[in-house]
Amino acid sequence: MKILVTGGTGFIGRWVVKRLLEDGHNVLALDNLSNGRLENIEEFKSNDKFKFIKGDIKDKKTLDEIFNGDKFDIVYHLAASINVQDSIDDPATTFYNDTVGTFNILEKAKIQMFGKNAKMDGDEWVIDENEDTYPCKVVFMSTCMVYDKAGEEGINEIHPTKPVSPYGGAKIAAENMVLSYYNAYKIPTVVIRPFNTYGPFQKTGGEGGVVAIFIKNALNNKTLNIYGTGNQTRDLLYVKDCARFVVMTGYSNKVYGEIVNAGTGREVTINELAKIISKGRVDINHVKHIHPQSEIMKLKCNYEKAKEILNWNPEYTLEEGINETEEWIKSNMLSI
Repeated sequence: MKILVTGGTGFIGRWVVKRLLEDGHNVLALDNLSNGRLENIEEFKSNDKFKFIKGDIKDKKTLDEIFNGDKFDIVYHLAASINVQDSIDDPATTFYNDTVGTFNILEKAKIQMFGKNAKMDGDEWVIDENEDTYPCKVVFMSTCMVYDKAGEEGINEIHPTKPVSPYGGAKIAAENMVLSYYNAYKIPTVVIRPFNTYGPFQKTGGEGGVVAIFIKNALNNKTLNIYGTGNQTRDLLYVKDCARFVVMTGYSNKVYGEIVNAGTGREVTINELAKIISKGRVDINHVKHIHPQSEIMKLKCNYEKAKEILNWNPEYTLEEGINETEEWIKSNMLSI
């Protein structure tokens, strides 16, 4: 298939690209490099089925050129502003990237499917026979950060949402647009909500995830700083499991118009996580939270829907994932 991956040089994006190439597809990665890195896709450059374009999903001219040049079977839409704290300090950037950018992708998918001159007649499209049309699936990556805190049974897809940051709010707005394009136009779309993902190629600085930051600090004999009490829990999903889930949703015709979670069903407090990673090597310290109002205190995934519809299960334990991540960080200390 011909596949577009927006955010293709990002942490999760590069793993999605890798898996798609391993499956033999032609992959175009689009990224403005605001968060992704060219180093993440270095290994794919010699693959004649891979192409990278630097560009922004907010730039309609760039999207015109891409969609006029190719017809895509699937668009994996991963490009986004992903930093919760940044979204509180600068909500406009997050809104335009995550919501408006998603709208732009949906419009391109709609035009590819029906053409520029198509018109609705009741609930059916009347397509101009002179236009070259082609069906296009859209997989939209949302986040577990749209949810209200979990109960003991975990969070399923009908669990209440409660955006406590503009990041969560922008993602919910984008989700609703994605689902509306399925309901209004029958464009095959799906919203996916992976829980907190970690692993190799994740940034180890301020924009990275807690696992990567803790591991690098532990390797450098630096104190692990925990925001707040550390009693907040996370369901940590290893990136290889996440990428497999993302790709599988694009392959399936059973998920159109659906929201699907991915996680492990295991929650761990940040205090427990720090102990697992530190292994007694470094001190653990608690510091004042920057934006405590944006903290979701309990996150635990119920992934029964993914198991039932996609036959997907996580394959890595937390300890296995942390060990692989530490080995990667250790071998790439000078470049991250």
